[in-house]
Amino acid sequence: MGKIGLIGAMQEEVERFLPEMSQVQEFTKAGTVYYEGQLRGQHVVLCKCGVGKVNAAVCTQVLIDTYGVEQIIFTGVAGALHPELNIGDIVVSTECMQHDMDVTALGFAKGIIPYAEVSVFPASQQLVEAALRSSEKLAHVGVKQGRVLSGDQFVADRQLVNALHQELGGVCVEMEGAAVAQVCHVNATPYVVIRSMSDKADGSAHVNFGEFTQLASERSYLIVAGMLESL
Repeated sequence: MGKIGLIGAMQEEVERFLPEMSQVQEFTKAGTVYYEGQLRGQHVVLCKCGVGKVNAAVCTQVLIDTYGVEQIIFTGVAGALHPELNIGDIVVSTECMQHDMDVTALGFAKGIIPYAEVSVFPASQQLVEAALRSSEKLAHVGVKQGRVLSGDQFVADRQLVNALHQELGGVCVEMEGAAVAQVCHVNATPYVVIRSMSDKADGSAHVNFGEFTQLASERSYLIVAGMLESL
């Protein structure tokens, strides 16, 4: 098994992983800190990518080019689109798509990248199955797999939530996953996105986000740790 890239969306996630890593070396590249070391018997490179698709794309390419990772696992929080999802539930990506790619004025369907062969980027079946097996060990947590939608906007509108779910088939919505997926696709690098639901993406959530990020970070750690042991 080659190196595995671990991208966290939140500082809390990186801080949860780091104490468990050994033989850690720290590097900075393009404004992001990368931690290379051992975790649960695997050679990993860990980083926090920052918010938005550009940050996520830069981190992903650096992991592949500079550190030679052969698989990428991305974790973070998301807004639920599927009506059966509750706050704290887990979504494992089967594929990712950009919901804010909109060239409908030129006759392209929403989400389609003009002149590109692929606009929906499939996740690695092996990594999806490993994530599902690991997440099912968490007590009292719903787990759903499906399409993760990404865009450079925070979705908090019920009408948009319905459209993203019904028209684009999204299970959840966030701001980075499809960028990771696209970079992995063009580099033939397997990936999976794992998201904890922080809200219903409609502005209705009443959650202490500080407390939730700690809970989400712990769940992300447990899922990824289980995956690393099984890969």
